[in-house]
Amino acid sequence: MMGRVLIVAGSDSGGGAGIQADVKTVTALGGYAMTAVTALTAQNTQGVSAVHQVPADFVAEQMRVTLADIGADCIKLGMLHRMEIIETVADVLRECVAGIPVVVDPVMISKGGASLLEAAAVEVLKTRILPLATLTTPNIPEAEVLAGVKIDSAASVISGISGGAVLLKGGHAMGDIVTDFLLTANGETKEFSSPRIQTRHTHGTGCTLAAAIATGIAQGLSLVEAVGRARAYVVRAIETAPQFGKGHGPLNHGHTVADFKL
Repeated sequence: MMGRVLIVAGSDSGGGAGIQADVKTVTALGGYAMTAVTALTAQNTQGVSAVHQVPADFVAEQMRVTLADIGADCIKLGMLHRMEIIETVADVLRECVAGIPVVVDPVMISKGGASLLEAAAVEVLKTRILPLATLTTPNIPEAEVLAGVKIDSAASVISGISGGAVLLKGGHAMGDIVTDFLLTANGETKEFSSPRIQTRHTHGTGCTLAAAIATGIAQGLSLVEAVGRARAYVVRAIETAPQFGKGHGPLNHGHTVADFKL
């Protein structure tokens, strides 16, 4: 099964994150990518210089026409940016995607430090989007904002809000080993660890990981299998990064399924 993934996220003109990274990831993993663009960013490896808003009704139209014709096996949510977009996306999800898994990457801050989610929109994200999530994939700072507590209990709090699983990404923690913690909807936990790769070329890792997981789910993998394959894909993409740009460079999204094993 190819696996159809509808990506609802922002555009990254530099190609390292957002819609561009997601499409490349889904394609590399053998899936079929569709998009609903929520915002346009002018950015490169050194940062975001401008954000252009997409009208909320146009975001909804992109989602509705794609789902009505092609359908989806998983939906991946990335940069939603502002309250109106979050409300609109939540409405479309409730109307059109009953039974379809939803992977939420709660994009808040870019690798260069630019805010990608308005402060007033955080609470709406928690109340309207997280309850619809099959899996939420926050990094440590995002988890603490969403949970309102320090990281030792953030994953369980987020899972309580959403009712779904949480993959707490450990890249922001100190140490030579990066460990991600998966808390399933039924309370089971699993750790995924790998050596930290010392590099500045990590732009788009969060987007890429969530898109890779969504592809696995769309293709019928279990959640644990989808996370395991996605992490293997991201690690290899960092290891073989093309070294582009003067700042946080992009990953190598072009390596194929044959480059790793489940």
